[in-house]
Amino acid sequence: MTKTRIVYLVEQQPERRQHFETVLTFIGETVEVISPSDTLKLCAADALCVIAGNGIENLHKLAGDAPHLPFICATDDQSNALQKANVIGPLEKSFDYSSLSNMLHYCQAYHQQMPAKAARKRHPGGGKLEQTLVGNGRTMKHVRQLIEQVAVTDANVLILGESGTGKEVVARGIHDLSGRSNGPFVPVNCGAIPGDLLESELFGHEKGAFTGAIGARKGRFELAQGGTLFLDEIGDMPLPMQVKLLRVLQERTFERVGGSKSIIADVRVVAATHRELEQMIIDGKFREDLYYRLNVFPIEVPALRERQEDVPLLLQELTQRFKKERGVGVRFTERALESLSYHRWPGNVRELTNLIERLTIMHPDSLVDVPDLPPKYQHVEHDAPTPDYPEEMLEREALSAIFSESEEELDDETNSAIDSELPDDGVNLKDMLTEIETGMIAQALAKSDWVVAKAADLLSMRRTTLVEKMKKYGIQKD
Repeated sequence: MTKTRIVYLVEQQPERRQHFETVLTFIGETVEVISPSDTLKLCAADALCVIAGNGIENLHKLAGDAPHLPFICATDDQSNALQKANVIGPLEKSFDYSSLSNMLHYCQAYHQQMPAKAARKRHPGGGKLEQTLVGNGRTMKHVRQLIEQVAVTDANVLILGESGTGKEVVARGIHDLSGRSNGPFVPVNCGAIPGDLLESELFGHEKGAFTGAIGARKGRFELAQGGTLFLDEIGDMPLPMQVKLLRVLQERTFERVGGSKSIIADVRVVAATHRELEQMIIDGKFREDLYYRLNVFPIEVPALRERQEDVPLLLQELTQRFKKERGVGVRFTERALESLSYHRWPGNVRELTNLIERLTIMHPDSLVDVPDLPPKYQHVEHDAPTPDYPEEMLEREALSAIFSESEEELDDETNSAIDSELPDDGVNLKDMLTEIETGMIAQALAKSDWVVAKAADLLSMRRTTLVEKMKKYGIQKD
């Protein structure tokens, strides 16, 4: 039960004090008149606010000593009190109901949004909610706040949002923070089950209720007893089934197909859809009465393109999750994060999750840059890296490639040089390797019609390296 906050009133003028009490009582506030000498105890008071009228001294200092309390300045001597953040006003002498109620509403918001109290009042499962519904933007903070507010009730919830935004994650968050968290969470995709089977799927059936019903079977409503039933894609439910669902939501009872015994539905219903239900009502495809039964507490999950500032946080959370679950992850450069932040994400968080999985397969435990992303995710200018290697390494790799060629690809002279035995008087190995290298370069140039870049590809070396070797050996086109 919410504790009633008191409005403390400090006002020595009898007529004005009486006016304050009358208006505050009319608004519905609990008011307590205190003397100026009692203001020191306000530092420890759990009040809604203090209306500081005539008689209070040094309001500026008092507000500084009690930053947890908002003060409404109604004194003739305003001095520098209004410079304090927790002092609002001034409240004119001839104030009315509207001006005072607006200030009281501000005082209420002052308490609700106070950082220190928000941390203390956070639901025990709030930390888990921040891990599953990642985002520091205003929209996601609002979604988490709505979840925490509705979770403690048994109200029906309708979750709206595009496909892939995480509607089931929101539904599970509501269940986990509710008093039914020890009960089952049972999801049903209403669009994936044929209409003629959906009734049996939801309510169960008795033996012999229809052809193929060889035994009694519990439905999802029974399986979810004491917990939460999540009806995903409720907009795809056929109209005849909508009528039966409406009856269950109204009467909180149901019968199995082919049965006559009423079963109490001790179930909290959370529904979700990506469709525009209000337009479907106009088109005659969704019942208006069912819509208002489900839409007791709507939560709209924003599309990822509407909160692109959260993309880096989501990437971090998803890669850590993949690393924990599968033992492999990826990391991103600043340019890659920037590029992904520009993407419109038509598939929302589901598309982002699929991309992470793809990248963990292509670049396991590697640093991913813009060129490593699929083309449609490359939204910033980039150049693929072209590393420079030591000349000795390039020559060694080129010779290794030459000697790894099959004998059919080598000319007769080269084969003869490689297959022949070492003469008694030895050979000049350097000259022999030079002869082999110049011969292979000449062949590559001939095959590529003296296009140096193509010849370099045939020899698996960089173009600049081939040009230097051609200069070194004096190889020119006649």
